[in-house]
Amino acid sequence: MGSRLRIATFNLENLDDRPDADPPLDTRIAVLRPQLERLDADVLCLQEVNGQQPVGGGPRQLRALDSLLAETPYAGFHRVASTNPAGPQRGVADKHNLVILSRHPFSDWHEIRHDLVPAPSYRRMTAEPLAETDEAVGWERPVLTATVELPGGQRLHILNLHLRAPLAAHIKGQKEDAFAWKTVSGWAEGFFLAAVKRIGQAFEARLAVERIFDADPNAWICVCGDCNAEEREMPLRVLRADVGDTGNARLATRSLISLEQEIPPDRRYSVLHAGYKAMLDHLLASRALLTHLRGVEIHNEALGDELIGYASAHKSPESYHAPLVAEFAV
Repeated sequence: MGSRLRIATFNLENLDDRPDADPPLDTRIAVLRPQLERLDADVLCLQEVNGQQPVGGGPRQLRALDSLLAETPYAGFHRVASTNPAGPQRGVADKHNLVILSRHPFSDWHEIRHDLVPAPSYRRMTAEPLAETDEAVGWERPVLTATVELPGGQRLHILNLHLRAPLAAHIKGQKEDAFAWKTVSGWAEGFFLAAVKRIGQAFEARLAVERIFDADPNAWICVCGDCNAEEREMPLRVLRADVGDTGNARLATRSLISLEQEIPPDRRYSVLHAGYKAMLDHLLASRALLTHLRGVEIHNEALGDELIGYASAHKSPESYHAPLVAEFAV
């Protein structure tokens, strides 16, 4: 294993073992486990891993993930996961945890949420009743970071992201039901707040990357995950920091490179939505790590259309996100 390093990301989409889960976990495992084994990853970033309450109480655990990883090499990997917002003593969160699995040990790990970027304050303009004070606009999920100690002494810095989807945020009194808005102005304000949350997450992740570069300009960095944004959208531009955006050639060494650019355009998508092919999941690498890149894969051959799937009476056991994996010679 010393001659190669495979880094992968995969949004598992609400992995859970609830008795009423549709489809049940064993059905999902039959589909997802071969996908994970095909990735053959040394470092694997996962999104949307739900947590389960143990029988008799206690901190939430990743029981569904344990079942998925059983009988695979990943079962023995080192693991870090995001924690419950109410406090790590409560275990993981009930929904949408971030997980990093690694064949090699971690020297440290952190979850970052409003540690580098304070939650902006904003007064809702369309709320009913009308808001009288400003409220914090916080993001729901952290950035999960870890340092992997590779053989030979090289360190790999991993950031696992799940940015907010471009769906309008809640505005008090402006919804008729879960899917219908009362007014266009209320929907528009919710959409604006969702954009603030998504770009805020990306900004905080970029600041974390800057701290790594400050300590080591030649750091091996890989930002992985479901960014809910395509290549030229603002969150990706903030994360990448292209010279064309910063306007300063001296900052070129701090740019991150989208590894999926290795894939031909007709194959470059991780989500299908009403027939539209979107690249929402990404692997972004520092130039020092890019030097060792040998190949990139998007496993989208059997990807289903999420709009058709969500409208179906019987849900698919698959994820509506395709996994990505990049291989490096190290």
